[in-house]
Amino acid sequence: MDVAAAAAALRAGGVVAFPTDTVYGLAVIPGREALISEIKGRPAELPLILMVASPAEAERFVAVDARARSYMERWWPGPLTLVLPAGDSTLGVRIPDHPLALELLRAAGPLLTTSANRHGEPPALTAAEAGLLPGLAGVLDGGRAPGGEPSTVIALLAGQEMTVIREGAISSHLLGGDEHL
Repeated sequence: MDVAAAAAALRAGGVVAFPTDTVYGLAVIPGREALISEIKGRPAELPLILMVASPAEAERFVAVDARARSYMERWWPGPLTLVLPAGDSTLGVRIPDHPLALELLRAAGPLLTTSANRHGEPPALTAAEAGLLPGLAGVLDGGRAPGGEPSTVIALLAGQEMTVIREGAISSHLLGGDEHL
């Protein structure tokens, strides 16, 4: 499947597997999250990550203050997920550092994502591995994903210090604390 076909499948409400700068992911357009839970056998209450092609797109979904903007400027695109205020809740957002993922995001718009795997199993590193999941509309093949660590996830909430939710590809000591901004 090429990028145009993947974007069309997503707009039609399907789930597409695609390469990122860490592992293969599953993507849906906002509002179709339940499909990912079904495919992965994953509890529906677990949060998904919103991937965007630009910080401006993120601002349509989350509140971006000066502190969040500084992390975006320093670490995006890349394996850093920022959990930011989103109305009465929060939402993790990131821009992947993978040309095919960025091309898909520009073609399809912001996408809700998670790793391509059955819940609790290792994530897919190839299109063939991702394609083993049942119920996909298709797979965008970008070769072997780098693998290794998933994205580092940090929360940047008003009135609170930066909190590491998940240590990942970017070591939290490299991120520093708020005093380094």
